[in-house]
Amino acid sequence: MSTITEFSIPAEEFALSETLERLPEMVFTIDRVVAHDTEHVLPFVWASNGDFETLTEVLEDDPSVGNVELLTKLEDERLYRMEWVYKTQIIAYMLLEQDATVQRATAHGNQWTLRVLFPEQNKISAVSQFAKEHGFSLDVARIYDADSAQRVRFDLTDGQQKALALGVEHGYYDVPRVIDQSELAEKLGVSHQALSERLRRGTKGILKEVLPNISGNENTGRNL
Repeated sequence: MSTITEFSIPAEEFALSETLERLPEMVFTIDRVVAHDTEHVLPFVWASNGDFETLTEVLEDDPSVGNVELLTKLEDERLYRMEWVYKTQIIAYMLLEQDATVQRATAHGNQWTLRVLFPEQNKISAVSQFAKEHGFSLDVARIYDADSAQRVRFDLTDGQQKALALGVEHGYYDVPRVIDQSELAEKLGVSHQALSERLRRGTKGILKEVLPNISGNENTGRNL
């Protein structure tokens, strides 16, 4: 069964470590990545939240970057095509040897966080062994099967996922609204208050994932 693993790697052990040290406020997100061999990884990387005036120069001075090309220049983001030639063996091993897919990889400050899809769970053990043998410090946050990926990705409880899905199905999010909260709560067999909290918390979990630069400070209390 396909399995998703979320883990982190210290930036000093991975690509762009010097860039992150010089521009600690910068956020890098891999759009997609391919590997031609264990020493050459070719990612497309979005950069945001930092000093774009010096970024290209800093990237060109980074020993982990062989080549860098600016592809897209937006007001608050830049898209680069890079060639990583140093400290990236762990990614190449996942892609080439274990048939993994990097679904998301983000770097900020002193850490990279990655979400990787493996076709079989036993391949995760092989990657862990490779990391140990080659000096990579993988800190695994969670492992889950691909069938529950959406719920886990957005940090939803079963109740929140069901409430959101039923709301979409019955037109709660349509304009004009087809069903109100009282009617939707009745279909779920819960109180109006319980439904309201499930929708609010579930929506917040999704927004925090798709808008990674926001953070919540609300005391979420009891999961519903």
